[in-house]
Amino acid sequence: MGSTKFTIIGGDIRSIKLANLIALEGYKVNIYGFNNASFNTGLSESPDMNTAVGEADIVIGPLPCSNDNETINAPFHQGKIYINEVFQIMKKNQIFIAGRVSGKVQHLAQIYNVNTIDILEREDMAILNAIPTAEGAIQIAMEEMPITLHDSKCVILGFGRIGKILAKMLYALGADVYVEARKFSDIAWIKSYGYKPVLLNNIDSIIPQADAIFNTIPSIILDESKLKLVNKDCLIIDLASKPGGVDFDKAKGIGVKAIWALSLPGKVAPITAAKFIKETVFNIIGELGV
Repeated sequence: MGSTKFTIIGGDIRSIKLANLIALEGYKVNIYGFNNASFNTGLSESPDMNTAVGEADIVIGPLPCSNDNETINAPFHQGKIYINEVFQIMKKNQIFIAGRVSGKVQHLAQIYNVNTIDILEREDMAILNAIPTAEGAIQIAMEEMPITLHDSKCVILGFGRIGKILAKMLYALGADVYVEARKFSDIAWIKSYGYKPVLLNNIDSIIPQADAIFNTIPSIILDESKLKLVNKDCLIIDLASKPGGVDFDKAKGIGVKAIWALSLPGKVAPITAAKFIKETVFNIIGELGV
């Protein structure tokens, strides 16, 4: 049995699956922030936050950590869990791990001298997390489009982690894959994989032909001028974190269907997503020698 003690505080179903996966490996796991869950959590919830946090070596928060920079993202909790109260309980030798930890929360952690790690800033986690994100995007496209992805023209904006994995999956399905990139090195890689490269300043020429557009860039790329070029039967799926890459108000006004698909790993593959989180957490522990 491992000697490291864990507490999972707040989060969606991924967090509960994560707690159970860690417990299966023989570790002591507390959970807190799930008293309003309508499903079997598999573990007994700690009676209070002091017990839950105080007993742990590693405190694992949700992905994303917070939606308002003040409270833990805890959709299955009746009431609010304030981040500053969690940090007040934590001791110097404890570690707080969560996803998309904002600058404000990081600053709060510094005030309370809490060692905080943003798991989504790690390359290993970001790459693994892109797999269910890409699969979820394809699922949405299959459900929403009146045509097959096979032989359709799919445009991917951005050639980062999600863009790379999504392009591979769409290509395997027989789609005609166009990928936008800014770096000439990425353009070369896109060519080498058999996709069709498009420089950002040339996307106006391909947008009107697209059956589906997948955005991965967290900056408004599809503004009103670009959206006016989009075919009315085209589906836009925005996978980028806030502020996203699509002007949704303008898209609605023009009559273009656009879906902002956030947090797909937790929605389409929570068990797999939890497995990836666990692997990354254990990598962190191994690196730190905890």
